[in-house]
Amino acid sequence: PGGNRPPLRRARAAAADRRLGWLLLTPTLVILLAVTAFPLAYNVWNSVRHVKLTDPAADGFAGLGNYRALFADAAFRQALIRTLLFTAVSVFTQIVAGLVVALVLHRRFRGRGWVRAAVLVPWAVPTVVAATSWKTMLDPQTGFVNQALSALHLPGADTNWLGGEWTAWVAIGATDAWKTVPFVAIILLAGLQVIPDELYEAARIDGASAWQTFWRVTLPLLRPALLVALIFRTLSALLVFDVVFILTGGGPGNTTETLSYINWREFLVETDFGTGGALSVVLVVLALLVAAGYVRIFRTDRGEETR
Repeated sequence: PGGNRPPLRRARAAAADRRLGWLLLTPTLVILLAVTAFPLAYNVWNSVRHVKLTDPAADGFAGLGNYRALFADAAFRQALIRTLLFTAVSVFTQIVAGLVVALVLHRRFRGRGWVRAAVLVPWAVPTVVAATSWKTMLDPQTGFVNQALSALHLPGADTNWLGGEWTAWVAIGATDAWKTVPFVAIILLAGLQVIPDELYEAARIDGASAWQTFWRVTLPLLRPALLVALIFRTLSALLVFDVVFILTGGGPGNTTETLSYINWREFLVETDFGTGGALSVVLVVLALLVAAGYVRIFRTDRGEETR
């Protein structure tokens, strides 16, 4: 019995450490539950009820009626398609652009520190300020973009960028990319910096080309950083609102309305908390599915799948 005392003491000490850890985490967990779980639960509750501030008589249980009405709405289906297309195009282009920028910043050259700091400036600018600046630059009469195109004798100098459906989406995509490509680049740069130089030296000794080295050394070891960047950017693109709100206000017509824009309109313009709650739940489920899909695709420990 005496020989069992040290393991018993270690087990008790480990249990005490776990209790202390949970005790220290409790305030943070309570705050997270207050700011995330409660609003989510409240939206779920609203989504199965008729709640409209301008129609007090509409209060009552709706079941799945709000969801059925939502998916039957042509405006919702069109916004869903626009949001998914915008997400696919913007995430692909921004990941590629961010990877190129990260690879350039990873190389040694004079003034690299200054360049890295300059790259961070667009990301540090508040989105409202960035979108307002781009809206000013895209003004068809006094904007910098059309003036520059005219001075360089390039096509598009007379384009009303925010007045057409496709040009408006180009403007939204350019503004979003200017703001977020530096963020992607910094994440991928952090991933590049933890790859040992010895692996590149071994690849050179083996006669691997630059492309082979990138494809077989850099890209596989960059998967964790790519996963983080993809999750953050995809979720941000799925929930894009502020850039659309400032640049186009959902126009021209409703051709640039996204799911988040419709959600804002249902909550704060139509004051329909039932439909707004249902749309919020759809957005949360969509975001969770995307995140789970990325984690499954980029899972590095394949042994976990067989457990």
